[in-house]
Amino acid sequence: MKIIQTPVRFYPFIGGVENYVHYLSRELVKLGHDVDVICANEPESKKEESIDDINVKRLSYIGKVANTNITMGLPLALLREDFDIIHTHIPTPWSADWSSIFSKIKRKPLVVTYHNDIIGNGFADHIAGFYNSTALKSLLKQADKIIITQPNYLNFSPYLKGYADKIEVIPNGVDVETFKPLECQKRENTIFFLSLLDEFHKYKGLNYLLKALQLIKNEIPDVKLLVGGKGVLLEHYQKMVNSLGLQENVEFHGFIPDERLVEYYSSVDVFVLPSISSVQEGFGIVALEALACETPVVSTEIVGVAEDIKKSNAGLIVEPKNSTALADAIIKILKNKDLQKKMGFNGRKLVKDTYTWKGIAEMMEKVYNELL
Repeated sequence: MKIIQTPVRFYPFIGGVENYVHYLSRELVKLGHDVDVICANEPESKKEESIDDINVKRLSYIGKVANTNITMGLPLALLREDFDIIHTHIPTPWSADWSSIFSKIKRKPLVVTYHNDIIGNGFADHIAGFYNSTALKSLLKQADKIIITQPNYLNFSPYLKGYADKIEVIPNGVDVETFKPLECQKRENTIFFLSLLDEFHKYKGLNYLLKALQLIKNEIPDVKLLVGGKGVLLEHYQKMVNSLGLQENVEFHGFIPDERLVEYYSSVDVFVLPSISSVQEGFGIVALEALACETPVVSTEIVGVAEDIKKSNAGLIVEPKNSTALADAIIKILKNKDLQKKMGFNGRKLVKDTYTWKGIAEMMEKVYNELL
């Protein structure tokens, strides 16, 4: 089967959608399929190359609208392609819309993974609103199958109502061979948070975590928060740290490459994903990565994997925007080493049983076959 994937970007760009496409495509190739990825050339790399036997074709872009690269060469690239299935992704309109158009022109099935709603800030919010009420409707109507990563998202998103008959729930996965616990020195009383630090990722809730850290510090004075990620809001968060008197308790580590993430996950006591927006937080792949490394996770109840974390006793779940509850959960784990160990074991087992990319790819393959 020839499959075209059209994410807005691809590896070496690191992000939730980019990782999703990379790992899913790699496993689909192992299942015997031919996978091409067509994306923007950001960061600038080879225009054509093979990564894990995935054929990657990168296109120049003239700029960005919000978080979406505008690749003027995409229509011609899709016109030249011969494929059986085209698989695109929301929230990246340009590539998704052209995928929809060429699915119709070539009369080939269109699969859309709906990671989260499209929401902007300021003027971008007006653009997002217009898009959601026009082009998005057309895209979802055209889609032969819509993939969501958690069942609750059908209720969270106002744009998915009316499409329940063609929605399939297929969760995100994690590479359990890459993400596994390392034998390394644990940093005592250390918390890890990972996200891009920009306007589009404020929903990750770092400001609530910093306020929680102020409360944690009263109980555990030497607590340390490691913040991974870079972005235009770095200075904003640094100022917030200073205003809260947390200069000795927070370290900003900037961009962390994939090959070092396992070291970070394995060396801390707890990973925290305090997301605050149910329509923007699709699943939380980083939480799965931490669990795979036997690190307990504290997250909010809107994160896709939250219910399984709770059922498996692999971490603690709190309500969004509640810094006090967040602090209490983190303190409970930091103060109980036996609980840390038990939750870590449970987390690794949960991921191996439910969230391997091999299993996810087999589920996706079944969807593709049903459409052909």
